[in-house]
Amino acid sequence: MSISAADVKKLRDMTGAGMMDCKKALSEANGDFDAAVEFLRKKGQQVSEKRADRDAKEGTIVIKISDDNKKAVALELNCETDFVAKNDEFVANATEFASIVFDNDVADLASLKSTSMGSITVGERLEELVGKIGEKIDISRFETLTTDGEIIPYIHPGNQLAVLVEFNGSVENKDLGKDVAMQIAAMKPIAVNRDAVDASVVEKELEIAKEQLINEGKPAEIAEKAAQGKLRRFYEESVLLEQKFVKDGSVTVSEHLKNNDAPEVVNFLRLQLGEHN
Repeated sequence: MSISAADVKKLRDMTGAGMMDCKKALSEANGDFDAAVEFLRKKGQQVSEKRADRDAKEGTIVIKISDDNKKAVALELNCETDFVAKNDEFVANATEFASIVFDNDVADLASLKSTSMGSITVGERLEELVGKIGEKIDISRFETLTTDGEIIPYIHPGNQLAVLVEFNGSVENKDLGKDVAMQIAAMKPIAVNRDAVDASVVEKELEIAKEQLINEGKPAEIAEKAAQGKLRRFYEESVLLEQKFVKDGSVTVSEHLKNNDAPEVVNFLRLQLGEHN
């Protein structure tokens, strides 16, 4: 049957698929729009299966945060090329997925992909994007943070690094809050304070320090004591509140907060593209 340009455009507006794909879908569906949409979805599924083993190392990270800064979601959406990652539609989809997590209190990726967004699920939307763009596209992770205090967000230019910092009270000086978030972005602390560092990490650091000292010729009992000094330096480099404040190396982050009568940092999330724990 003859497919009009107007019908092709209508289907393109409905689905975002390419003109030729829309024309083929309408031809296969004998002009039936619902069947044509289903054809395009199946095409997306086929492309998705073919590209399942591809690496999707590029992408974008977005943040959705409540107006009162008490709840936030950070989400990473991946693709194969930087060109696609910077596409406005790709970023808009990532933002929409983050909003779905936020609005529905989604617990995990499987639940997210089965969550409805209009007439389709998130998983089906991903398949549509794969079929339309021709790259592997997937949500690799998301994190949700809630607080009775306040969350300060930070997205590094380029949308490949995001930070959420939780304070135990209202942050009157937002610039100070952003400075702490940027400190986390730049210095990559592993915990807020030394009590929050995993015991296995501490044990490993002590073991490495002792081994280094013994290899330098130190007696075992001296190496044992000296290793504690190395551990203190590890905390100073790796724990947020003990790190030197980037904007003023004469004070630690903890001292900077106290000097400015700021609330305490009690938690943070740092998401960098491709760096998954």
